[in-house]
Amino acid sequence: MLKINIPLSVPATKKTDYKWNYNLATARTGRLLLIAGDQKVEHLNDDFFGSGITKEDASPEHLFKIAAGIKGGLFATHLGLIAQYGGDYRHVPYLVKLNGKSNIGTNEEKNSSKCWWKVADIVNFKKQSDLEIVGIGYTLYLGGKYEAKMLAKAARAINEAHQNGLIAILWVYPRGKNIKEEDIHTIAGGAGMAACLGADFVKVKYPYGAKNNKLIAEKFKEVTLAAGRTKVICVGGSKRNNKEMLLTTKEQMNISGTSGLAIGRNLHQRPLEEAIKLGNDLSAVIHGVKTKNRPGFLGLF
Repeated sequence: MLKINIPLSVPATKKTDYKWNYNLATARTGRLLLIAGDQKVEHLNDDFFGSGITKEDASPEHLFKIAAGIKGGLFATHLGLIAQYGGDYRHVPYLVKLNGKSNIGTNEEKNSSKCWWKVADIVNFKKQSDLEIVGIGYTLYLGGKYEAKMLAKAARAINEAHQNGLIAILWVYPRGKNIKEEDIHTIAGGAGMAACLGADFVKVKYPYGAKNNKLIAEKFKEVTLAAGRTKVICVGGSKRNNKEMLLTTKEQMNISGTSGLAIGRNLHQRPLEEAIKLGNDLSAVIHGVKTKNRPGFLGLF
């Protein structure tokens, strides 16, 4: 049986809810396959329409169809999309992103500290919709002019999520002048920050494309050590072939000590059948077992 470290910020009356949400998010393995649907905001339509992208990706529902077909996946997106489509995909576990920004303009002009919704709004939506909302997500940029505000927002959101038995995942990206976003030492600092804020998982960048992948995976141990009990998942990066994705995910987990993967364009830019096949192959690697078909997924508990 999976041993779950329940933060002390989760009240005794909400421990059962927290365990349920944690198990549902991780397929009872403590590891995470995060399906990133928040790119509809972050990348606007650049990643969803154009050359080399399946025509199916033009519709937001493509994301839900993919999430519904992947065993053991957690679908992260904004509340508006979940409210529109979630009723048709009730067996999918959802993580609600609280904030976001577009890719128009420079990063220095962005203020992603402002949450679109309060945690209380998510808790209320969970009750009235009866969907499997397991937690909240928040993107935090370190090194920018709004860092202090973002840290305060993230700290409060994580605490409020735990108070309601929800899990909390931080997207942590160092940004700013002269900051190397894929520098492992810098990434480790961001992972440590997520631990200080009390996040259950932290999503970070990974330096793909190196000549010696195993050496990079070895060096990346600094990140997982810095994160402590906050588990690290890596971004999927730009579109790569299936074999490479499966291999690097194994190296990240087995060598670096990471706890899963977040994947967006590598899934949704593919036709539905192909995307589901890749997602389930990744799920088998991450969770270590072939989970049951999604409709019977709650039977795992």
